Amino acid sequence: MNVQPTAFIVDDDLSVRRAIQRLASSVGLKVETHGSAQEFLDSYSPSNPGCLVLDVRMPGLSGLDLQDELNARGITIPVVFMSGHGDVPMSVRAMKAGAVDFISKPFNDQVLLDAIQHALAQDQKSREAMAELSEILHRIDHLTPREREVFALVVSGKLNKQIAYQLGTSEKTVKVHRGRVMHKMQADSLAELVLLAQAAGLCKPKVQSE
Repeated sequence: MNVQPTAFIVDDDLSVRRAIQRLASSVGLKVETHGSAQEFLDSYSPSNPGCLVLDVRMPGLSGLDLQDELNARGITIPVVFMSGHGDVPMSVRAMKAGAVDFISKPFNDQVLLDAIQHALAQDQKSREAMAELSEILHRIDHLTPREREVFALVVSGKLNKQIAYQLGTSEKTVKVHRGRVMHKMQADSLAELVLLAQAAGLCKPKVQSE
């Protein structure tokens, strides 16, 4: 079941929250508003897809403070900053910390909508990548210790006879293990198996020399 992503609006100015809510809702976006950074933190679950539209200057936790706290917690929700008092150092800090955009108030409606749509697309792409990695790691977890050894040696480019010599077993046994690895990893070719290993961080892509 797909959950509709949410644009989380965090701004201490009620009129701004309402304006953005009307704007985002007018194009079919799901919106949730919060009057403070702490209020957002207390209610947000990282499992909820979406993006954060965040005011820089607020009483209590500032927008930049909230960004730092999210990063410290390993929460990677894309952030679009808004500021009526933004300056270059502030925007540079926000972008370096992972913000996807920094918009000055008063904002252009289309510019803000474009930033929100871009942030939502980034979140979806990130979640798809995480789900794909989780599935690959799940497959690896089902390999036996010997199958993992064969897997690592196969994707490193070693031939069956080389693997057999290194593991002190027969080439026939290596072929059996290799077949099981291919089956459990759901790989139809050596190239696909290598790509799975690279995605899991078990080997590095080879750099093509010019």
